[in-house]
Amino acid sequence: NAILIQIEIVKSAQTTMALSQRLPRSGNIRHRLLNGRRASLFTLTFCIPFVAIISFWQHFRMMSRLDARLEQAAETFSKNSHEMILSESKRDGIYPASSMGSDFDSPAEDELENNTSHDSHFSHLQTLVYETSGSIIPIDLSINHLKLIHRAPGRPPAPPLSPFASNATISEDFLPVVRTIELIFRWRYSAKTNSRVKDAKQITAYQVIVRRYNDCADCNDHRDLIIAWDSGKVDIPHDEDFPSSVKWSPGEINANNTPHNSSPHPGEIFLWKVILWDMASRPHSSLSWSKFAIGPNDDSEWRGNWITHPLDMHTFHVSSSTNDEKILDECELWHKRRSLPLFRALLSAETLTTVLDGDDDFVTSALLVISGLGSYRVSIDGVPLSSSGPIDPPFTDYSKRVMYRGFDVTSFITNQQPIRNKDIEQSHVIGVTVASGWWDHRPLNSGLIRFDLLPRGPVTIVAQLYITTSKGSVHTVIPTEGTAMKEFWQVSKGPIRESDLFTGEIVDLGVLSAMEGWDTFESWIEIEENVSFEENQSKVGYWVIPTLYRTNITREIRMEEMAILAKAMNQEDRKTQHREFEIVASPIGKLVPSEIPPVMPMERIHPDEVHDLGSGRWLFDFGKGMSGMLHFDSGLPSPIVPPNAEYPRGHGFQVATAIGDSFITIIYGDSLEMSTGDINRVLVAGVGLHDGGPRHFSEPKGAQDFTPCFPPDQDGTLSQRDVYIVPKSIGDDLEEKRNIFSLARQSHFTTHGFRFAEVCCTDQPPPNVTALLYRTAVDERGSFDSSNVIINGGYELVRNALNSNMLSVQSDCPHREKLPYGGDLVAESPVAMHMFDMSSFY
Repeated sequence: NAILIQIEIVKSAQTTMALSQRLPRSGNIRHRLLNGRRASLFTLTFCIPFVAIISFWQHFRMMSRLDARLEQAAETFSKNSHEMILSESKRDGIYPASSMGSDFDSPAEDELENNTSHDSHFSHLQTLVYETSGSIIPIDLSINHLKLIHRAPGRPPAPPLSPFASNATISEDFLPVVRTIELIFRWRYSAKTNSRVKDAKQITAYQVIVRRYNDCADCNDHRDLIIAWDSGKVDIPHDEDFPSSVKWSPGEINANNTPHNSSPHPGEIFLWKVILWDMASRPHSSLSWSKFAIGPNDDSEWRGNWITHPLDMHTFHVSSSTNDEKILDECELWHKRRSLPLFRALLSAETLTTVLDGDDDFVTSALLVISGLGSYRVSIDGVPLSSSGPIDPPFTDYSKRVMYRGFDVTSFITNQQPIRNKDIEQSHVIGVTVASGWWDHRPLNSGLIRFDLLPRGPVTIVAQLYITTSKGSVHTVIPTEGTAMKEFWQVSKGPIRESDLFTGEIVDLGVLSAMEGWDTFESWIEIEENVSFEENQSKVGYWVIPTLYRTNITREIRMEEMAILAKAMNQEDRKTQHREFEIVASPIGKLVPSEIPPVMPMERIHPDEVHDLGSGRWLFDFGKGMSGMLHFDSGLPSPIVPPNAEYPRGHGFQVATAIGDSFITIIYGDSLEMSTGDINRVLVAGVGLHDGGPRHFSEPKGAQDFTPCFPPDQDGTLSQRDVYIVPKSIGDDLEEKRNIFSLARQSHFTTHGFRFAEVCCTDQPPPNVTALLYRTAVDERGSFDSSNVIINGGYELVRNALNSNMLSVQSDCPHREKLPYGGDLVAESPVAMHMFDMSSFY
């Protein structure tokens, strides 16, 4: 439009100039123009008005043509958009194709003659859900303050997948899951651009429409089951405020007296829209369908049980010794539980056919509900289902409450084709990678963190799969009860040797390469039922049958123990009997749907500068502080050994060096040493020596060397460090080592507070390095800018601090403590609410 206006203005100016140039060429007029008063009078009475008239005429022509073009473009856009949206609804099975006729705006005439009132209501909704004539637009649709997240803003490129991985793709990064008693719809709204103020002044009515999710457009011939709930048009009196939320009320008769009011069932997936009417009684629907799922309401609806690796369960006990002896014993057992396990479940074609036996309808949706302690990442047929993971589930008192997630895996089960139970031929494998998180942490006994007060146990998972057919029948698959465990589940030690929220992650890339495709059906193997601990305790990639998580500690016993430690209860006042247990772990609390968005990558940040520090060490400066980790889009290059095999401080790895393994280390920090330019390593968890140079002189050398369970090679300072290893057993083939190091992408189950990162030791800096900023995925609302650079910088400091300290809880710092201290939260929560949408977080 701007170009058209400029063209017309230029044409008008050219015409005016040409007329001005032509007028004086007449001899008589030239003579008069040179005669003073007569020339001035002629100019005022003829030339200027004539030029003005021509200019206005050109401007009128330009605006008329411009208006015509805009009307034509708007009409074309509206028609194309409406056809595209309605064709999308036809594809998605919102309404049966037979109800659409040849004209997308209304049913065909022959159908209207035969329609019942029920069909007429469908035809009415068909138009209404895509109506956009109103002045008030519904936005930010949420269920219990949870919004659908299609893709995390900072999601990195997909990692290399197995050749056997599925071609199906995930539907979203976060799917809100709620219980039936929590079905509360919320939304915000905004005025349409260029709308009249009096029309957008107030909402006069609303309508919520919920339909069952159907991934197969040609599968659903049960029209009465497509719409699950329709509130009908609800008028709002002028003297009443607009309701802040609307609750699903199944069974009620709505304003249209339609039967679309059924109760939702756990395992079902739904789409929903809202329509708002403005003061001119014109409707406007939300621009797209939002999505949510129904999860188990309580523990009685879980057919799955918590399962763990048998070795981990066997070694998890508390010694009767005390003080340092006890800690050393716990540390030894903790190391025996390394490496961390991988779980997988088989969904064979035979199992799916059996589960759906007697139900001959099409599969319309499949919902996987899952949780894991400490943290987990889930995949199906070799494809990761989300970019979340560092702290999932959110940090709670796991002995009281554990949150679970839901994943829409419909496209994997159906392969995006119409499928009935008799048509199922493909088998599937669900994979779960787990890590320690806040659950099975390194048992340090000093510093700022009282790890002994946190609930603790072997890493464990629980999961089950719901499959829904076109009549609304819901079937449950992959339970972990009785003999089903042997049929569906396997567990093995995996490539993550160690993962800790404070000290970082150690990944064995050799194992990662050898176990490629472990979560696909092609890698599934039958295993022996009876395998002793001696046969599997040290073998990575050796699959065994999981065991149930068990403990003799009840929630009441743990609550009393915590009260006694907090000096809120005397030992003699306890109601439960105190006794020693041979095998003990914390009780696991009740399962509830995730109440806040997950921790996800919210920004990808490229380095401002890369410095060569010598000896193969490279310093990356990302320009601002954050919480997250490095991501290597192209993997890591092959490592080198520094001169005389003397690694820079903090980068050594004696265990690997002693046996000839190759490795690359990454150290994170938020400041630099002023004297050396090295990273000033953060004192994480308050353990070790403060790093004020090569060694702080307030403590003698070796003061932390005998701290129980203190990690080696950290020079007395507990540091943020990730390590990638390729074992010597791979051989001396340099090309093979290069290919294996290229598999490295990022650490998954830890976060670091940093601005700077050192990578050591390589000939050249790793290419295509970015930093991933992780935080709870709440929307950023506020913004601020001014002409003062200092004030702007202060705002950015506060913004960075909040971005770095929302890792499922509001913490005080992203590296040293990571805990939700009440004083910090109270002080910063008003600022957080100004800058972010904290409705789901709080």
